[in-house]
Amino acid sequence: METPVVKVDLHIHSKYSRRPSEWMLQKIGCAESYSEPEALYRCLLAKGMSFVTLTDHNTIDGGLEIAHFPRTFLSEEVTTYFPDDRCKIHLLVFDISEKQHGDIQHLRENVFELTRYLNQQGILHALAHPFFSVNDKMDLERFEKCLILFKNFELNGSRGKEQNLILKTVLESLTPELLYRLMDRHGISSPLVEPWKKGLTGGSDDHSFLTIGRQYTEVRGARNLHQFLCGLSEGHGQPAGHFSDPQDLALTIYSIAYQFHRKKFSRSTLVLKDPMVRFLHEFLGPEPEKGGRLHAFSGLWPLRWKEKDRPPTDIQEYIRWEVQRLLAKDAEWLERIRKGMEGEKGAAEKWFVFVNQISERAFVHLGNRFLDHLTRGRFFNLFQSLGSGGALYALLSPYVIAYANFAATRLLSQKVKRRFVGEDTKREARACSAKIAHFTDTFEEINGVALSLRRQAELARNNGKSLTIITCGKEENCRTSGLRIFEAIGCYPLPEYEDLQLFFPPFLKILSYCYEERFTAVHSATPGPLGLAALGVARILKIPVVGTYHTELPEYTRYLTDDPVLEEWCWKYMIWYYRQLDKVYVPSREIQKVLTARGLPEEKIRLYYRGVDLNRFHPEKRNGVWQDRYGLPDGINLLYVGRISKEKNLLILDKVLSRLREMTTPVNLIFVGDGPLLGTLREKMQGLPCLFTGYLTGEELAQAYASSDLFLFPSKTDTFGNVVLEAQASGLPVIVTEAGGPQENILPGKSGLVVNGDDPEEWIRVIRELVADSERLKEMGRAARDFMESYSQETAFLKTWELYEKETEGLQG
Repeated sequence: METPVVKVDLHIHSKYSRRPSEWMLQKIGCAESYSEPEALYRCLLAKGMSFVTLTDHNTIDGGLEIAHFPRTFLSEEVTTYFPDDRCKIHLLVFDISEKQHGDIQHLRENVFELTRYLNQQGILHALAHPFFSVNDKMDLERFEKCLILFKNFELNGSRGKEQNLILKTVLESLTPELLYRLMDRHGISSPLVEPWKKGLTGGSDDHSFLTIGRQYTEVRGARNLHQFLCGLSEGHGQPAGHFSDPQDLALTIYSIAYQFHRKKFSRSTLVLKDPMVRFLHEFLGPEPEKGGRLHAFSGLWPLRWKEKDRPPTDIQEYIRWEVQRLLAKDAEWLERIRKGMEGEKGAAEKWFVFVNQISERAFVHLGNRFLDHLTRGRFFNLFQSLGSGGALYALLSPYVIAYANFAATRLLSQKVKRRFVGEDTKREARACSAKIAHFTDTFEEINGVALSLRRQAELARNNGKSLTIITCGKEENCRTSGLRIFEAIGCYPLPEYEDLQLFFPPFLKILSYCYEERFTAVHSATPGPLGLAALGVARILKIPVVGTYHTELPEYTRYLTDDPVLEEWCWKYMIWYYRQLDKVYVPSREIQKVLTARGLPEEKIRLYYRGVDLNRFHPEKRNGVWQDRYGLPDGINLLYVGRISKEKNLLILDKVLSRLREMTTPVNLIFVGDGPLLGTLREKMQGLPCLFTGYLTGEELAQAYASSDLFLFPSKTDTFGNVVLEAQASGLPVIVTEAGGPQENILPGKSGLVVNGDDPEEWIRVIRELVADSERLKEMGRAARDFMESYSQETAFLKTWELYEKETEGLQG
């Protein structure tokens, strides 16, 4: 004989839950739910529930509206507070009377008074969504107090599976000794006879009509409501059903917002006449049109689209335009959506695809307009473009809310688990150590930042550290360990840098990826679009974000444009951006002074460690490559390695070399690299003892260094200058300028010299003196190598990793 079972969804909201917790819904004056009580009643019974109860916030009006129907009972979700700091929690109270509801509302300002009353009255109650911090005050201490106060805890259907299972595990691990220790610690007596024995309830926490009955409570052996409630009181309740993920929660928020707008306007005008709203209704409406959610898609295919239509400039109109274009022109995409909606998770996943596609196109539209205004000096238009970004943010805000919500509850649940259960798997032990997402706008290019990041990824693998480089490119690539290249949704070519482009990142995809990967901190290597994405991801997921000031972009801007106004705007942006970060790593004290003078708080700035591959760059690599392979005449070989571009101040070397050719000892000037100034520099250097090799890598680059005699670095805009370390490691003395960070990476007078970057006469004098004194040149080369012995790249990486671990300590609880 089959065992009887009673099933009830013990957490359901109707239109009488009027005040939403999400700020976005509050902002537009939206209620928390628009579900009709009677519709909920009929739907719950149709889904197999044995009884129906509504748990609206601090009201029983919804329950009273269906109280005359059979198989119902009154319940509510009560907001109550810890009196010391007003930490807000929600209690589900079941099977109450109207009088008890009045008493509860009178007492709910103090959780201790309310709990005393509920126990005196014998009212069954449970702590709803225990890891959800309603007003950002729930923490380990408050959770421990809840363990003392409450017997029943909810497994919430709108929360994640992991968090709910952690709660179940923690409750099952409780012992009398532990509870007595908690009572002593907090000075609270438990109202429960055996407070270590806990019960569970399950509820969908549905607000939108989309997840009704997804999670529920069953009591086996119960045949009626009385037996069901008694079974719950005795701890026999068994939650059952499905849990959610951030995409489910986001779909719920979209649905509530849609239902709000649907209530404000005529349904016939919105749903029947506007094809776009008909499409939205099939995803977001509480009840699909006749024929089901899949039926109406076929009616959207024959929409007409005029090819002559051009995208509007207003971002709100552009988003609408893109939706209509997609529905009208992409029948194949619409069919995939239609088929994908079948099943429990189909709608949330396909809605994510839809919003992602529309938002990506809108972002590219907005980003191109913004950068057009910026590069053409239309500063007043910039504000208009920034203001337009609000519409794009509004479009994405449900996902911002959902991922932030899930990240916060996951963080607290992990802290609770570590406190009460510990780490029982290697995977969880690894999760407690630093796991870094390193965002960069530059990776596939050949420059100092990109090369440094590639080496860091290699060092992380070699030392068992979890570091993932996140960047954008023309093609997606996730096959390489420690590297995730997202396909860019658009790109913008940089003026004066024809071979460089700014890639626009797919933000929602990156956010979802970072959430799933459980990074403990974010590092932004660059302040471009990927840097902004890094900042957004970190703030949403509530993890630390640090950044590196690699490149003096304002100075670059001045060199490239000769526009002091544009340089100042660049400074304003840079300081704004780095102010948003928790810490800013700088490579030199000189850069620290510059940033502090510009307004970046000194307490945010940290000097970080940089190193060089001492095995790769070594004097032993000297092999006469310049004479043997390139056919240069014998003489002193002067070397520059780096980007051939205006901001590197390379044109001064034309004047220097013209005068050095008059020396008795012949000199050769070698440029290793490429860039937009290459053609101009070649032309100016015609007839001089000069060689342009293009880019060199690997052993060829190491041999180029070691086979030279003196390294010249005239740049005044570099924050660090990796090549200065590489040259010294290869046994070359170096000459650097008085500006920027490279001067801090030499021993002045021993491993190198500092000169006025704008004074060719000083360059000529210093080079002549060194060339004329071969013993001094060799001695400085030996001193340079000795100096670099303390710049081990691996040591520098491990010291930087210690900084990461300090940043993530607060996440461990």
